[in-house]
Amino acid sequence: MKVSIITATYNSAATVADTLASVQRQTYANVEHIIIDGKSSDDTLLIVTKAGHAGSVISEMDNGIYDAMNKGIQLAQGDIIGILNSDDFYAHEKVIENVVTLFNEAECDAVYGDLIFVHPDNPRRVLRKWIAGGYDIGLFLKGWMPPHPTFFVRKEAYEQYGKFNISLKSSADYELLLRMMYMHKIKVAYLPDVLVHMRSGGQSTKSLSNRIKAHKEDYIAWSINKLKPRWYTLLLKPVRKIKQFLYPRI
Repeated sequence: MKVSIITATYNSAATVADTLASVQRQTYANVEHIIIDGKSSDDTLLIVTKAGHAGSVISEMDNGIYDAMNKGIQLAQGDIIGILNSDDFYAHEKVIENVVTLFNEAECDAVYGDLIFVHPDNPRRVLRKWIAGGYDIGLFLKGWMPPHPTFFVRKEAYEQYGKFNISLKSSADYELLLRMMYMHKIKVAYLPDVLVHMRSGGQSTKSLSNRIKAHKEDYIAWSINKLKPRWYTLLLKPVRKIKQFLYPRI
């Protein structure tokens, strides 16, 4: 079973080497790593080249990170597709191997796991730990979502249910998960293991105004799919993050 990993980059010279190395260290051999670059003006592409990156590299203007991810999905040759951001890296060398094993054992459409937030300047410093837990369909109504960087899904699910909605700038990942898991009820399996380390400081949480915009887009994610959340659903979404801070160390 072939696995495609898609990384969107834009002036990612400070972090992309860690991303590349974490993919290269994977014990699972049948992997292609697709880099979709938004015409970086720094040394991003030079670092990719020097790293001996084995996979497709495209550098051209795009309409944001989700548009870049869609390009990668379109190019992907794998049976399974994962998204790894250019400031994230896999937690250990057996992530993809373990994910593929669970796909085979559970005969599922998607696999997700747990995620650790680390300090942007010191990746060894743990800030938050996102324990996703097992899934049942009612969890979305309680403000739940899995960590998108840990979400691996069969390519045929993208072909059947669509890719990222690029009209959403902050919540396209939430909308995609809601659409696939809650609306179309794809079969998912939870891998109780930390799969990804993510540097903190994502776009939606850089400022209060960005968080408010993301909150509004979360409502749009439900409405464009003609779904109705409970009155408390999206109020609980940020509240769920509080317990992530109860795990400052591993």
